Amino acid sequence: MLYLILKAAISGVIIAIVSETAKRWPGLGALIASLPLVSILGMIWLWRDTHDPVRMEQHVGATFWFVLPSLPMFLLVPALMKRGAPFWAALAAGCALTIALYLGMTAAGPRFGLKL
Repeated sequence: MLYLILKAAISGVIIAIVSETAKRWPGLGALIASLPLVSILGMIWLWRDTHDPVRMEQHVGATFWFVLPSLPMFLLVPALMKRGAPFWAALAAGCALTIALYLGMTAAGPRFGLKL
């Protein structure tokens, strides 16, 4: 249980650092947020818990393929806001697009031999 709390605390600290940094320096906050810190922590926790190289290879490979459909959200949200859309509406549209692209990736990936 302590291990789970530690994982949650470290992950929460990273989110807090990003949001606090972005208040002062939006670009630096974005840089920190763009780092694959969650992916790296996920890999560390998975490796510590399993020491399974096959599972790690599958996890890292799937992470790569799931990053791709998430990227358009980072273009759509600012584009909508630039055109006057409220933040929450732009964010909802970005999330909806990402979900649709995730579903597409999940459906199409196995057809191309991807284990997702």
